[in-house]
Amino acid sequence: MSGPSGAVVREPGAKVKPGQIWTLGLPEPEPAAPMPEAIRLDIVYEDADLVVVNKPAGMVVHPAPGAPSGTLVNALLAHCKDSLSGIGGTARPGIVHRIDKDTSGLLVVAKTDHAHQGLAALFAAHDIERSYVAICHGVPGPGDPRVMGLPGVSASPPWLTVDAPIARHPVDRKRMAVRAGGRHAVTHLRIAEAFARAARLECRLETGRTHQIRVHLAHLGHPLIGDPVYGRARAETGLPAEARGLPHQALHASRLGFVHPRSRQMVRFEAALPENLLHLLVTLRRNHVDAT
Repeated sequence: MSGPSGAVVREPGAKVKPGQIWTLGLPEPEPAAPMPEAIRLDIVYEDADLVVVNKPAGMVVHPAPGAPSGTLVNALLAHCKDSLSGIGGTARPGIVHRIDKDTSGLLVVAKTDHAHQGLAALFAAHDIERSYVAICHGVPGPGDPRVMGLPGVSASPPWLTVDAPIARHPVDRKRMAVRAGGRHAVTHLRIAEAFARAARLECRLETGRTHQIRVHLAHLGHPLIGDPVYGRARAETGLPAEARGLPHQALHASRLGFVHPRSRQMVRFEAALPENLLHLLVTLRRNHVDAT
């Protein structure tokens, strides 16, 4: 919108005086459905029913306000052509589940309605094997009395279980939080590798809530390294530069297993850590050795 002086006005509450002439510029109309885009995909497995993709950090799963293109759905439409399940609607064809934009790793996408229905039933019943690699601040463990004193936390060494409901944050609607009355959420985690000020964790999801691992680790007081939402208050003093400058949370969906909706056989897939997280681990190991 431009005012009488010709300057662009971006404030919708700007005052208009009598006799002035304003020009309103309308944006170009956006397509009603996502368009195919030739974006490279890391395909781990594909058959006539489904495709398993290793999504990079930074890629949104499906179009949404602020991300109308460049998404996994746009790439899948180009790769699969007309062979995607329609159950998710025009905006989310084939999408059975999601991972955060800045989380890398495995997703399964349905190419047929039969596969979509079968996979959706497995997710609804929490009958999916999902394992994540997480690199967090500090070292959470069953031996930490502060952690063990938190609501919903129990231990069966070497595993720590967080059984804490998740709901929208009462003030910041873009965040989630552990809150009474929220949706049931259970995360199992164990220390795979401990460093001086950080740890590599294996996290297994029993449920799949929005930001679940991120919220539960923040609840423990050990947020993910690089998490701009749930880890921003955590001091990074003593961490190497690679940890302080990580552009996204250190979380990777590394394993995915489920009963194939057609063959009824159990299938399992793995995806190696992306290069920047591997480099972070190498640096943490080196600093840990130097510190000892």
